[in-house]
Amino acid sequence: MRLLDDRRGAVAMEFAIVSIPFFLLLFAILEMALMFFVGQVLDTATVSASRLIRTGEAKAQSLSQKLFKDKVCAGMINLVDCDARLYVDVQSYSSFGAYAPTSPLDKDGNITSTNYTNGNKSEIIVVRTFYAWPVMFNLLTRSTPRLASGDQLLGAVVAFQTEPFPW
Repeated sequence: MRLLDDRRGAVAMEFAIVSIPFFLLLFAILEMALMFFVGQVLDTATVSASRLIRTGEAKAQSLSQKLFKDKVCAGMINLVDCDARLYVDVQSYSSFGAYAPTSPLDKDGNITSTNYTNGNKSEIIVVRTFYAWPVMFNLLTRSTPRLASGDQLLGAVVAFQTEPFPW
């Protein structure tokens, strides 16, 4: 009877029961916030690097896909591993209406091959960048599409018409 009446340690037991789901949810929220922050940084870096194509600097410098990817990475201020996880797709179109959004993933969840062009004067260009975000706590991202590796795909898209540069 004394054992049932003894209340010492009840707070510690209640904390142990409540703390596990609390900390899991807390870490999932922190990871989601970090993922959104990196998504915003990716978007800003994509817009900044795309300016090189829009103004004709990329064509004048004969930028390759690797060099353009490095320009995007430079805008991401060393927050992420660009070499293995960043993908760049730059394509030209005859008009804005000719662009039809397509999935960067194949049916197996792998990123399809990416294209690159520096663009010509007064041409419609669509720049898409994708980053494979490694998910630690997938409590809040279960309903979103994933890569075959289980990573979350973050993306940024910029569409513009290049300037009528002289070269």
